[in-house]
Amino acid sequence: TYPVIASKKPFKAELVCGKRHSWCTCGHREKQPFCDGTHKAKLCGCKYTANPPYCDSTHKQEFIQSALLKGNTNF
Repeated sequence: TYPVIASKKPFKAELVCGKRHSWCTCGHREKQPFCDGTHKAKLCGCKYTANPPYCDSTHKQEFIQSALLKGNTNF
């Protein structure tokens, strides 16, 4: 999947030294360019996604469902 195009030109932003700034990578936030958690994502657990690190539902395929889990299976 591709991010939403939030603007076709750069944003002016005042950055404060020592403050953590999270840049929005999905484009869903109303007030760009910083992230507010508007877009939540699911991270891949099977490790076969075509869009790492995000889940693309590859885990639903038979070869994943029939595979044996290794390590921690408490998830």
